[in-house]
Amino acid sequence: MTDPVRSVAFHALRAVSHDDAYVNLVLPAMLDEHHIEGRDAAFATELVHGTLRRRGTYDAIIDHVASKGIGSIDAPVLDALRLGAHQLLSMRVPAHAAVSTTVDVVRREIGHKPVHFANALLRKIGQKDLDGWITIVTEGLDGHAARAVRTSHPLWIVEALHQALGGHGAQIDKLLAADNVPPRVTLVARPGLSTPESLPGTPGKLSPYARILDEGGDPGALAEVRDGRAGVQDEGSQLVAIALAEADLDGADARWLDLCAGPGGKAALLGALAAERGAHLTANEVQEHRAELVRHGVRRLSNVDVTVHDGREGPWEAGTFDRVLVDAPCTGLGALRRRPESRWRRTPADLDGLVPLQEALLTRALELVRPGGVVAYATCSPHVRETTGVVDAVTSARDDVEVVSTQQWWPHIDGTDAMFCALMRRR
Repeated sequence: MTDPVRSVAFHALRAVSHDDAYVNLVLPAMLDEHHIEGRDAAFATELVHGTLRRRGTYDAIIDHVASKGIGSIDAPVLDALRLGAHQLLSMRVPAHAAVSTTVDVVRREIGHKPVHFANALLRKIGQKDLDGWITIVTEGLDGHAARAVRTSHPLWIVEALHQALGGHGAQIDKLLAADNVPPRVTLVARPGLSTPESLPGTPGKLSPYARILDEGGDPGALAEVRDGRAGVQDEGSQLVAIALAEADLDGADARWLDLCAGPGGKAALLGALAAERGAHLTANEVQEHRAELVRHGVRRLSNVDVTVHDGREGPWEAGTFDRVLVDAPCTGLGALRRRPESRWRRTPADLDGLVPLQEALLTRALELVRPGGVVAYATCSPHVRETTGVVDAVTSARDDVEVVSTQQWWPHIDGTDAMFCALMRRR
């Protein structure tokens, strides 16, 4: 019988690779369905997430050892080989167990025909360690091309991140390495509803509301998280909400707007901060199912209304909000450590659709904020086209906007997702 843990890992990887599923959704559901818990669940999680993170490196190795190249391998077999490669090269699984259990998965889940092929390839892969293979598959490659294979990132992402870092070679190597380290779970204590001291874990590095859970901590087991007094939220995301809430403001401070509120983490923290000042927050989301997530996140806050509109065309009057947040749809290149499949789904062409949308949303936000009011533009991406490129394109066309500050947080420096935030004030 095939090991049920590895079988679930294989089907989860197939769902991500073939059906464009999100690993953070599909894998927990499969583990629950098959009643896999504890150490087995942790093993399956590392197996799937680790395979997705290091897929680019493993593919280079598989391409090297396959006589006809990786393009000749059927997709289900390739996913099984990736799982086997991860066990052989990056996990503490004995080589004979990694090979035999992966071959069992191929036999049981795919069929007998590719069994001999998979067995032979995995045995070849097991003849060297990861460093040895990286030396072989990066031979003759220049700087960025070698980095792409070594750190398992598409070349275009390596180049974009290097540009965002200002061309610093030492920094890009640290950033790419940080992308391959699973982040610890970060909690947020929503002001007025809970305190950081009431939550487990260690204090956050940058946010006064943050607590970092020790490895293995389950946020769903906490009463504060279950009832909405606290939440799971990266410190970078918390800092965006805090930056907008703490920005200097002259005059009224009663009406706040989150133009793109889904899935609701920033809206919940903003709403709690607004409530302490007697302010009202409108949390808007274009998709109903994401708006429902926002409603769930702000359910303890009576000063928050959730609306469903296209942020570019909503029914709000110009110049009527004191603070506006634009947490714009983006490539998500700042959260690759958290969403390992994203690096293989995004392409440079995605920017051609996202950047005009980002510019339109920021333009709308600047119309909706009153003179003297503040707009925060944020993306979970450090890509220059999505960050300073958008801010410059929108503000250079008008003389009534002052860019107050820009901030970029980094995984390898700040321990956060690579979150960008620019504060602007209407003159």
